[in-house]
Amino acid sequence: MTDIAEQIRSLPSEVRARLDAYGFDEGWFIGEVKRLDEEGRRDNRVKGQVAPPADEDITDLPEAGSDEWKALTDDGLAELEAGRAALVVLAGGMATRMGGVVKALVEALPGHTFLDLRLAGHRALEERVGRRIPFWLMTSHATDRAIREALGDRLDGYYIATFPQMVSLRLEPDGGLYLDDDGLPSEHAPGHGDFPDALRRSGLLDRFLGEGGRYVTSANLDNIGATLDPTLIGMHRRLGGQVTCEVVDKQGSDKGGIPARLDGRPMILEEFRIPETFDPATVRVFNTNTFHFDARSLADLDLDWTYFVVEKEVDGRKVIQLERLVNEVAMVLDTRFVRVPRDGAKSRFLPVKDSDALEEKRPSLELVARERGMI
Repeated sequence: MTDIAEQIRSLPSEVRARLDAYGFDEGWFIGEVKRLDEEGRRDNRVKGQVAPPADEDITDLPEAGSDEWKALTDDGLAELEAGRAALVVLAGGMATRMGGVVKALVEALPGHTFLDLRLAGHRALEERVGRRIPFWLMTSHATDRAIREALGDRLDGYYIATFPQMVSLRLEPDGGLYLDDDGLPSEHAPGHGDFPDALRRSGLLDRFLGEGGRYVTSANLDNIGATLDPTLIGMHRRLGGQVTCEVVDKQGSDKGGIPARLDGRPMILEEFRIPETFDPATVRVFNTNTFHFDARSLADLDLDWTYFVVEKEVDGRKVIQLERLVNEVAMVLDTRFVRVPRDGAKSRFLPVKDSDALEEKRPSLELVARERGMI
């Protein structure tokens, strides 16, 4: 058995300093690796009874322009005008899917990067409500410098700010540290489940709460349709949960994290977590990774996170990563689901995972960007 503690102690001081700067928890990591040694191949599947979501678990967003939609929108606008909402854009990860270019700086539309579009849409909302609204980007060790340089003097530390997610280390299949040809460890971002802890570490959430903040929306950088939206803030308030998760209808053979019930509790389960006794294809909606949180619940979150074993290949060698997913907050937070539009100018689900998807979706991106005032 590899002595993982000794391997970490033997790392160069500059490597250890970088790990510390990005919140690497040495004790936790050593404990997780020992668990892998003791348990062998860890089973990522949940234990318990998985059932489809109940009818009352998923609420449809009202039709735009209806009386109900107007009431929700007015409610959300009042919260925005009072400075009670903030947006977190998840812009971390490893910058590997766009040819090694940080996705935030990829030209999504002619003359406009993803970051440009996000900022422009946020400015349009600020103009609508007549005040500044916090816009925070969760970066990673692979994306932070490039994003901060692109933002330049627009960074003011609060209304436009960045905060880094954690960093972890890749493992050999036998549980030892994966080392490259120079004998250095291979660092990776542990997944968007870092978001709650990383935001709390940043101090931004405490300041937001101190200034009367109540709601935090989080969304993936590349999904430009998932903006901070007054109607969704109003819906979150009406549903009354600690977190509201957006879902969309599946199309064809779509796969993704689904709303389900685990031992009677509403949950979001990725397919690799679902026991073979349950067919996820029977649930015809899935999670978009856009959430609306009660800010206090996010600050007080006490969750023993599950870290999943993920197999990757680096330089032709198999490695193991330990990652976590933000949707696991449903284990402890009262979670509600709202079905949102997937198609057309009102779409809130336009993920762009790689260059091929970008080429395919550019017409839809332009339609949504014009609708949101981004271009």
